[in-house]
Amino acid sequence: MTQHESKLFVLDTNVLMHDPTALFRFQEHNIYLTMTVLEELDQGKKGMSEVARNVRQVNRFIDDLMTQNKDLDIKEGLPLEQFKTTNSNGNSTGRLYFETEAHSPRLPDTLPGSKNDNTILGTVLALHDEWDCDIILVSKDINLRIKAAVLGILVEDYTNDKVLDDLDLLFTGSLELPTEFWEKHSQDIHSWQREGKTYYEISGEDTADWYPNQFIYLEDNFDGIVLEKEKDTCVIEVIRNHMSERHSVWGIVARNREQNFALNLLMNPDIDFVSLSGAAGTGKTLLTLAAALAQTMDEKRYSEIIMTRVTVPVGEDIGFLPGTEEEKMSPWMGALMDNLDVLVGNNKNDAWEQQATTDLVRHRIKISSMNFMRGRTFLKKFIILDEAQNLTSKQMKTLITRAGPGTKVVCLGNIGQIDTPYLTETTSGLTYIVDRFKDWEHSGHITLKRGERSRLADHASKIL
Repeated sequence: MTQHESKLFVLDTNVLMHDPTALFRFQEHNIYLTMTVLEELDQGKKGMSEVARNVRQVNRFIDDLMTQNKDLDIKEGLPLEQFKTTNSNGNSTGRLYFETEAHSPRLPDTLPGSKNDNTILGTVLALHDEWDCDIILVSKDINLRIKAAVLGILVEDYTNDKVLDDLDLLFTGSLELPTEFWEKHSQDIHSWQREGKTYYEISGEDTADWYPNQFIYLEDNFDGIVLEKEKDTCVIEVIRNHMSERHSVWGIVARNREQNFALNLLMNPDIDFVSLSGAAGTGKTLLTLAAALAQTMDEKRYSEIIMTRVTVPVGEDIGFLPGTEEEKMSPWMGALMDNLDVLVGNNKNDAWEQQATTDLVRHRIKISSMNFMRGRTFLKKFIILDEAQNLTSKQMKTLITRAGPGTKVVCLGNIGQIDTPYLTETTSGLTYIVDRFKDWEHSGHITLKRGERSRLADHASKIL
C-alpha cells in the first residue's frame, strides 16, 4: 500500500473518551480509528456523564470532517488541518483514517479475538502489512499497553494533557529566601508604611522568577507576599500573622507558616481564586471553612457558602441514594460536618446555644452536586471545590467559569490521593489549575506541608 513518512497513531477508545480533541493533537502524524473503537464510542454516547459528553463531541468532530470532505474517498483519509480554527489547540496536518476492510486475525491462540481490546491488537498487527511507517498504539489502559508490548507493538500512553514532566516542578506558592538576601539587596530596597501595613519595593535579578501573590519568607523574621511584579521589580507586603489569637479566623489560629499563608489568601478580598494542596490532616478544609464563615457570617462579604466535590468512592460504591440533591450529597460531605463541629465547638457555649449556632451556620451552607453546575452563575458566593485532584482539566474549567461578580472560588485537594481512572499526578485538574493560575494577580496557591490533625494521623501519612 502507499508508503507514508509520518507515523500512524492508532487511538484506543479511552483516549477519545478522556480528551475528545485528541484527534487533533498529533501534529503532522496520521490517526487511525478501528471499527471496534467506533462501536465502543457508539455504546458510550448516552447519558449525562463527562465521558458521554466527550464521546458525543468526538462523534460531532468526525461527522463534521466527513461532511466537509464528502467528495473525497474515505479510504484516502480525511485531512485534519482544516480543523485548526474549530478546535482549541488544533495544529494537526495529518489525516484521519478508518478501518474500511476486515483484517485477518494475527493474534496468538491464547488471546480470544472476541474481546474488544484483543480485536484492536489484531488490527494493529495487520496494519504492519499495509503501512510502511511506525505504527503506534495509544491507550490509557495499562493492561492493553502491557499486552501490546508483549506482542511487539509500539505502544504509548496519551500524555498530551500532561501539565508537567515532574510533580516536583509544580508551583508551591512560597519561596524561602537565602539568609544573606537583605544584605545583598540593601541598595535595591525601598520601604514605606501605609494604613498600618509595611511594604518593600525590591529590585534585582532574584525577583525575576517570583509570581504575583507568591509568599517569600526568611525562616526566623520575615513573611511577605508579592503584591506587584514588573520584570525584575516587585512590591512586597508584610502579611498578617494569623498565628496569634488577635488575628484568629472564626476561632481558628494558624499552627504553622503554610497555614498562615493560606489564611492570608483566603481572607484577601482581592484574590478571587485560591488553591490549597497538601496531605491529609494539613488543615485545608478547616482553614477554608473558617475563612468562609468569617466572611459570610461576620463580614457579610459573601451571601452564601457553596460546597461541592466529585463523588468518587474510595471503596465499593454504596449505590443509589434517595432524597434531594443535598441529601444525596450528604454522605460525601463528612469532612464538612466534621469541621463544622470543630468550628462551632470553638465558641464553648451551652448545648442549646451550640445547636442554635450549628443550625444558623448550616443554613448558610449549601451542598451542591457537580452534575448540576453546568449553565449556572453564582453571584457573591464562596465556592469550595473539595477533592479537586479527582477532576479533569475540562471539569475544572466548567466549574470555575460558573463564578460571577463578587464570587470567590477555593479548590482543595491532595495530589497523592487520586481515585479517578486515567488521571495521574501530572494530569490532574488540580495540577492544571495551579500551573495555569500562578501568573494571575487575583489568584494564589499554597502547598500545606505539615499535618496538624493529630500525631497519629501525621505519623501515618509519613510512614504508610
